[in-house]
Amino acid sequence: MEQEQELIQRLITPNTKEAAFRELLKLYKERLYWHIRHIVKSHDDADDVLQNTFIKVYRSIDKFKGDSKLYSWMYRIATNESITHVNKNAKRLQLSSEDYQQHSITNLKADAYFEGEAIQIQLQQAIATLPEKQQMVFNMKYFQDIKYKDMAEILETSEGALKASYHIAVKKIEAFLTKD
Repeated sequence: MEQEQELIQRLITPNTKEAAFRELLKLYKERLYWHIRHIVKSHDDADDVLQNTFIKVYRSIDKFKGDSKLYSWMYRIATNESITHVNKNAKRLQLSSEDYQQHSITNLKADAYFEGEAIQIQLQQAIATLPEKQQMVFNMKYFQDIKYKDMAEILETSEGALKASYHIAVKKIEAFLTKD
C-alpha cells in the first residue's frame, strides 16, 4: 500500500509524472490488456481500448481520490472503456450488443493473435450468451483469477452478488457446452 501511495504521489507531481506513468504502464499494461481483450475479443480493438484507458488514467490521475486501490480504479476505467467500445461498434454495425459479441467471436477465428482451438471458440460463444454483468464476473474470475474483494471494488457491488453471478454464469456455460 505504501508503494502504491508513493507511485500515486509521483504520478500527480509534474516533474515525476512521466517516469511514474511509464512504471504504471509496465505494472498494469498486460493485465489490463487481457481484461479488455476478454470483453472486446479482438487484439486490435483491445490495443485501442487499452490506449484509451491509459490516456484517461493519465489525464484523470489528479482526480483519483484513493477510495479504492489504484488497480481497481484503472480496471473500472478499462471496463467502462471496453463496454463503450462494444456498444459503439454494435451501434455502428446496427447490431445488438449480444449480436455484436457473436460477430466478434466469429471474427476470432481470423484474428492472427488468437491461438485458441475449437473448444476455446465454444467457450467464448458460451460466455457471449451471458448477460453483461455475468460475462464480466466470469472473465475476471476464470481468466484473471481476480479476488471477489477486488472485483467488488472494480464493479462496485457486493462480494455475495459477485459469487452468485459467477456460480450462475458457470452453470449456464456448462449447460451451453454440454448441450446436444
